[in-house]
Amino acid sequence: MLTLASKLKRDDGLKGSRTSATTSDSTRRVSVRDKLLVKEVAELEANLPCTCKVHFPDPNKLHCFQLTVIPDEGYYQGGKFQFETEVPDAYNMVPPKVKCLTRIWHPNITETGEICLSLLREHSIDGTGWAPTRTLKDVVWGLNSLFTDLLNFDDPLNIEAAEHHLRDKEDFRNKVDDYIKRYAR
Repeated sequence: MLTLASKLKRDDGLKGSRTSATTSDSTRRVSVRDKLLVKEVAELEANLPCTCKVHFPDPNKLHCFQLTVIPDEGYYQGGKFQFETEVPDAYNMVPPKVKCLTRIWHPNITETGEICLSLLREHSIDGTGWAPTRTLKDVVWGLNSLFTDLLNFDDPLNIEAAEHHLRDKEDFRNKVDDYIKRYAR
């Protein structure tokens, strides 16, 4: 991460010696995103929930990282769930794109990895969607909460899982446990 921060400082020095007309808008957007990410990643690492771990496969690409959530309570306790996060060039005006890589039986996550979490939506009916004031820390805490207090059976993305829970909570728990044994260890 220090490498990216150093690069950003070096790039700022070079930009000062060029005319502003030679710098394209898209380059400026990427630069703004990367500057925000240097700050936000430091804040995130200092405030990471104890049930989460963040991994940057390439420390020079803070816009691509993996999150591991290991719930310590509830239905998903004992599982290890991997998420892939990509922060687009237009960040912080648009939310990061997040996908669950671990197959899971969850009312708010499909088996193919799509996630229903208001703050990951650009436009949300309930008013809790993405806003430029949100940060990566909010995203990580939100994903972590999908396994505890944000677990929502009333507004599901995976309707089959939610209906399964309504029909038979014990069988739902057994299926969750089976998925954890098969896919989340």
